[in-house]
Amino acid sequence: MGTKASQWRGAFFLMLAALIWGTAFVAQSVGMDYIGPCTFNAVRSYIGGLVLLPLIFWNRRLQAGKPQEADPARGRKLLLGGGALCGLLLGAGSLLQQAGIQFTTAGKAGFLTALYIVIVPVLGIFLGRRPGLKVWIGVGIALVGAYLLSVTSDTTGGPAIGPGDLLVLLSAAFFSLHIIVVDRVAPQVNGVELSCVQFFVAGLLSTVLALCLEEPDFQGILAAWGPLLYTGVLSSGVGYTCQILGQRSVSPTVASLILSLESVFAAAAGWLILQEPLSPKEIVGCVLVFAAVVLAQLPAGRKKTEA
Repeated sequence: MGTKASQWRGAFFLMLAALIWGTAFVAQSVGMDYIGPCTFNAVRSYIGGLVLLPLIFWNRRLQAGKPQEADPARGRKLLLGGGALCGLLLGAGSLLQQAGIQFTTAGKAGFLTALYIVIVPVLGIFLGRRPGLKVWIGVGIALVGAYLLSVTSDTTGGPAIGPGDLLVLLSAAFFSLHIIVVDRVAPQVNGVELSCVQFFVAGLLSTVLALCLEEPDFQGILAAWGPLLYTGVLSSGVGYTCQILGQRSVSPTVASLILSLESVFAAAAGWLILQEPLSPKEIVGCVLVFAAVVLAQLPAGRKKTEA
C-alpha cells in the first residue's frame, strides 16, 4: 500500500488522529451537561465541515491550470457517493457513541470503541483480505486489554456491561464499516474533500434525529461552545481528515490497530482532567492495547529477495 516512507507517514497521521479522538472523549462527556447527543453531534459535524472548506478552496486554487483527471464526472460521483456513505456510517457511529458516553466514563468509552480492531479484520476476510498471524495476535492482546478496562462485576459476581457500554460497543461496529469504506474510497479521491462531504452528511443525519428526538436549545449550544469547538475543529475537522490521509498508505487492519490507541489516550485524559481513576487492572489493559498496536507495526520477517 505504498513505500515504507509513505506507510510511516500514514501511521503518523493515524496516531495523531488517535490522540485527538482520545482527548475528545473528555470534551464529549462535558458537552452532555448542556445538550443532547444528537444536537451535539450535529453541531460538531457542521463545524468540522466548515473548517475544511477554506482548505478545499485553497487547494483548488493551487491545482488550477494543472492537468485534471481523465474523467472528472466519475470523480465527482465517487466523491459524493463515497462521502455520503462515509457520512452515514460516521454519523451513526458517532451518535451511538455520544449517547453511550452519558452512561459510562470517558476512559471506558474509549476502550470499548477500540473493539473495532477486532471487527475490521473479520470484515476484511469477507473482502478477500487475509491478515497475518502477527495481526491476529495483536487483535487478541487488544481484546484482552479492552476486557480488563471495560468489564466489571455485578452484584452476583458475574461480568456486567451497562447500557452506555452497549451503545458504545454498537458504535464500534459502525466505525469498523467506516474504516473499510474509507479504505476503498480515499485512495481515489481528494482526502480533504471526502472528509468535508462526510461531515455535512453526518450533520444532516444528526439534525434530523435531533429534531425528532430532542428539543435543540440555542442557549445550551452556546453553553457547550468549548466542547463543541474542540470536537468540531480538532476531533472532526482535523482528526477524521488525518484518518483519511493516513489510510491512503496503511491497510485497514493496521490502521484500526493504530487508531485503537485512542482508548489509551481517552483513559489518560479522563484520569488527568476528569479525575476518573484507573485501577491496576485498567492500567494493565492500557498496556496490553498499546503492546498490540506496537506488535502490528513491527516489520514482518524478511522475505527472500530476487536476484
